[in-house]
Amino acid sequence: MIFDTHAHYDDEAFNEDRDAVLGSLADGGVGLVVNICASRESLRKTEELIKKYSFLYGAAGIHPDYVGELDEAGMEEISRLADEEKIVAIGEIGLDFYWDIAPREVQKEWFLRQLTLALEKDLPVVIHSREATQETLEIMRRVYRESEGRLRGVIHCFSGSAEIAKEYTDMGFYIGVGGVVTFKNGRKLKEVVEAMPLDKLVIETDCPYLAPVPHRGKRNDSTLLKLVIEEIAALRGMTAEEVERVTEENARRLYGLG
Repeated sequence: MIFDTHAHYDDEAFNEDRDAVLGSLADGGVGLVVNICASRESLRKTEELIKKYSFLYGAAGIHPDYVGELDEAGMEEISRLADEEKIVAIGEIGLDFYWDIAPREVQKEWFLRQLTLALEKDLPVVIHSREATQETLEIMRRVYRESEGRLRGVIHCFSGSAEIAKEYTDMGFYIGVGGVVTFKNGRKLKEVVEAMPLDKLVIETDCPYLAPVPHRGKRNDSTLLKLVIEEIAALRGMTAEEVERVTEENARRLYGLG
């Protein structure tokens, strides 16, 4: 079955037909989905969704674009939600120097705080890094070393080089691959997929964003991951069925779902 490791079904893009879309996923071969928080509002919405749908799990955290709204009360909210049985990660957290909505030092401060929380809760992290490859890697290296290798998780929507991917997989991190791998300008990601260890590859939509070709620019959903699987299969010289099976196994291991 298809395991979507990173989705945003709480997003307003699904406000008109959320239940219909979620209800149709099984018919599209989708078995499990992790809904990833971004803002404080999404913490509450994600909690509601994972209680309503048996196949939905969640990750609790604040995206770097929204850390300007984070305070100690917000950290308490994340910590409380992280104790829920169906919360399987802290995320998405990290650095975004493309939009630069929050000052960079503020982003780094809350990134570190949330990494520390993940270690305290013994949960994997879901890492967002945009136009901040080296800065993110330096923080991850340091926390990984200081935690004596306990830090674990996935680098979501990976956009770095094969060399950077190797640094992460050597530390035990997974690489999240989505619709970008089908884009004509996605050559760098294709090279990463070709070179990386297969047991560290997971698939994701980031829906409603980053729909794969030929749906690029339209609303994404988990059923379209079959196109991502087909592209990975072609790049790796495997069947789509093999890629689906392996990425499901990897995702279960990443999130501790057996």
